[in-house]
Amino acid sequence: MWTNFFKLRLFCCLLAVLMVVVLVVNVTQVEYLDHETVSATFIDSSGQFVSSQVTGISRNPYCGYDQQTLSSQERMEEDSLLAALHQQVPDVGPVPFVKSTDPSSSYFVILNSAAFFKVGSQLEVLVHVQDFQRKPKKCGGDYLQARIHSPKLQAGAVGRVVDYQNGFYKVFFTLLWPGKVKVSVSLVHPSEGIRVLQRLQEDKPDRVYFKSLFRSGRISETTECNVCLPGNLPLCNFTDLYTGEPWFCFKPKKLPCSSRITHFKGGYLKGLLTAAESAFFQSGVNIKMPINSSGPDWVTVIPRRIKETNNLELSQGSGTFPSGYYYKDQWRPRKFKMRQFNDPDNITECLQRKVVHLFGDSTIRQWFEYLTTFVPDLVEFNLGSPKNVGPFLAVDQKHNILLKYRCHGPPIRFTTVFSNELHYVANELNGIVGGKNTVVAIAVWSHFSTFPLEVYIRRLRNIRRAVVRLLDRSPKTVVVIRTANAQELGPEVSLFNSDWYNFQLDTILRRMFSGVGVYLVDAWEMTLAHYLPHKLHPDEVIVKNQLDMFLSFVCPLET
Repeated sequence: MWTNFFKLRLFCCLLAVLMVVVLVVNVTQVEYLDHETVSATFIDSSGQFVSSQVTGISRNPYCGYDQQTLSSQERMEEDSLLAALHQQVPDVGPVPFVKSTDPSSSYFVILNSAAFFKVGSQLEVLVHVQDFQRKPKKCGGDYLQARIHSPKLQAGAVGRVVDYQNGFYKVFFTLLWPGKVKVSVSLVHPSEGIRVLQRLQEDKPDRVYFKSLFRSGRISETTECNVCLPGNLPLCNFTDLYTGEPWFCFKPKKLPCSSRITHFKGGYLKGLLTAAESAFFQSGVNIKMPINSSGPDWVTVIPRRIKETNNLELSQGSGTFPSGYYYKDQWRPRKFKMRQFNDPDNITECLQRKVVHLFGDSTIRQWFEYLTTFVPDLVEFNLGSPKNVGPFLAVDQKHNILLKYRCHGPPIRFTTVFSNELHYVANELNGIVGGKNTVVAIAVWSHFSTFPLEVYIRRLRNIRRAVVRLLDRSPKTVVVIRTANAQELGPEVSLFNSDWYNFQLDTILRRMFSGVGVYLVDAWEMTLAHYLPHKLHPDEVIVKNQLDMFLSFVCPLET
């Protein structure tokens, strides 16, 4: 009896061990399969899963970013972002200038032309591009910008451009106000120029270089710095301990790394283009040049009935495009009612008892400058900071308002920043308690235009992580993101700060902060839709509209 019982126990033990082994093997296989699936698939811009091998998505090996440690979710997100921005510019070898896109020979036509359109109707425009020999082009890849506008009404809105990869493009507009509405289409860069910009982004990410001053006593040295540096010379490693953001300088010959005093822009590399490539970047020829219409370039729009108009405004979803439009020089978002802060007292009332943190580049520093100029009670406190660099501080003691500005960490192309003032936005956010009287606004984009997209994705990932933590501990904190904007372009600026580069950054920023619980000031549409020339630092009327939108998030209309 006991012998049989012992045999039964032994059999049960062996069976249990076998089941554990099988379970471990299965779990291992599932984890392996999950890893393989995640690293080989992503969601394209249409929401479909496709293979990265099929679409040819590859990572830029710059600074080892292709080897960075990412979770499966982060890896899938990065693949999705890179896939959405994968530009299908055919590699047809060297193209002579005469066969490149000529905006003066190209034309557009209004497709669904009608006697009258109603407000809210869709307008479709077909663009056909030709070369300098007036021959139709058979490929796509040109970068176009389009808008509708009514000069007398100071009204404007942007259009969505679809590239059919055969020399034809279609632009979709939503007609948002009544009256005579004109269509404008511009060629920002020909596809041949885009191919050059892609090469520079991949092969010359260090075409803007940075330097740091090291000093100890009477000895001083200046060395070059960047996200990473070539060669085998000794380096000073200034990688941030909390975010892991990399930054290096060549080690001074006589001084320790700890003697770094300042950071500043070193300059821009010259001689980046061949003579043939330079022909694709000519002001007045193929940079931000208008494409004319082959027929009428305007339509007449009649008002909807009041009930239809209300339904139109209320039916806009989270994916609304365009996000807004100008009417009588005032920006009108389509998803909510924006307030007008035309009097300094209105702003004071909104910001009373609040601490406002502005983080980022010079485009959000404009907000600080506007507020301290327009609101007399906001008095700037002199911190002795370098002009146009900061940090800056303004106080309204009577109404208990504190306004701060601080630039983001490197890369940043300012003239001179003290090294101890090089703070990363994510770290600053981690030090904010938050609450209903705390407002945060962030603009980080312009200084990343020369780098591979992976560098920008990493920076936003760190900022987003800190934003989520802030909103978790203080849900009533208001966090606002200012997007990128279009700017004036010439042959040289195009190689470093092209709208094509910034459009990529803008797309990444919108996708990465979608659903996070932050508000968005759509500076991209607000510059493209306006009649004023594009500028890196937009004119005051545009900045005023940006601030009105920002303050409307802080102090929304009571409903």
